[in-house]
Order: sequence, then C-alpha cells, then structure tokens
Amino acid sequence: MRSRNVLIRTLPAWDTAQPWVTLLARLALAGVLGYAGLSKVTAPVVSVQAVEAYELLPPELARVVGYTLPAFEIALAVLLLLGLATRYVGALTAVLMVVFTAGIVSAWARGLSIDCGCFGSGGQVPPGEADYVTPLLRDLGFVLLAGIVMIWPRSPLSADQAFGLYPAQSPTDRFASESTNGDDDEQGVATRRPGSAEG
Repeated sequence: MRSRNVLIRTLPAWDTAQPWVTLLARLALAGVLGYAGLSKVTAPVVSVQAVEAYELLPPELARVVGYTLPAFEIALAVLLLLGLATRYVGALTAVLMVVFTAGIVSAWARGLSIDCGCFGSGGQVPPGEADYVTPLLRDLGFVLLAGIVMIWPRSPLSADQAFGLYPAQSPTDRFASESTNGDDDEQGVATRRPGSAEG
C-alpha cells in the first residue's frame, strides 16, 4: 500500500508536463515533415534521384516512392499539426523514421557516397563528402519524438481532444481515484472484522 501511495505522489509531475511535452513533439515533427515534404514536392525528380541513390529498390519502385513520399510526409505533418489520430500518426511517423535510419545505415555500411536526401537534395556526392552521422543522429531523435507522441498521445490544442478521443482525466488521476476507493474498501472491511461486528 505504501509503495502505491509513493507512486501516486511521483506521477503527477509527469502528468502535468506530459501533454505539453507531447504537444512540443507533435509540432516539432510536423515542422520537420512539412519542410521535408514541401522541399521535395517542388522537385520530384530530385526526390526520385535521392531514393534511387540508396540502391535498395528496383528503379520502377524507387520512382513510385520518390514521387509519393513528399505527399505522405506532408499528410503526416498536417495530421500532427491538427492533433488528429495522434497515436496512429505518431506510430506511422516512427516507422518512417526507422526506415530512413535503416536506409542511412545500409548506405554507410555498403560504402556508398550519397546525400541522405532528407530535405530536397540527394543523390551521389564526391567520395569522402558523405555525412552519415548527422542525419543518423537526427533521425534517431525524430524516432524518440515520434515514440513520445505514440505512447502519450494526449495533448492540448488537438482535434483528438476536441472529439473526446483521449480522456481529460490523466492516468494518475484515475489511479489515485481507484487507490482511494480501494483504501476506503479496506478500511470498511477492517471495521467489520469479527470482534467489532454488531450483535
């Protein structure tokens, strides 16, 4: 019982901060994905070249990915900005960032000399000029942000909140309420134990 009460006292700080942390993560990802998508949608040929440079997909499939990826990134950015279907959009964003990370690791491991193509550039670069560490660390950071959005989707200024998709009451509030009710029940049982029973 004491450990449960200690947990209740420790969680409220996170419950107070969590919606705002998620909001910041949402907006950061929306900004990144929106910028990435808009920088590619105006130059689809460059986007295709960036995908082809990884040498992971057949040419036909690489062209499909190169042309559709910018629109997908923009769609994710809009949904994150609106806070609509936040948990699912966060999961899709996390998967996308993991795929980007795997592509960068694969290119690095195979000794390719390419630009990551994250923000409208891409393709081959002169040997020794490829930078894999920066985009790799950046994408891992984006995976972390997307994980926050996916695991803790409750945030202010969101369509989900307006539609009542996620309850206003925090998990700690519910846990504390259940704990209080449990304590009351235990006290009630104690007062009705043999020896204190009426008659």
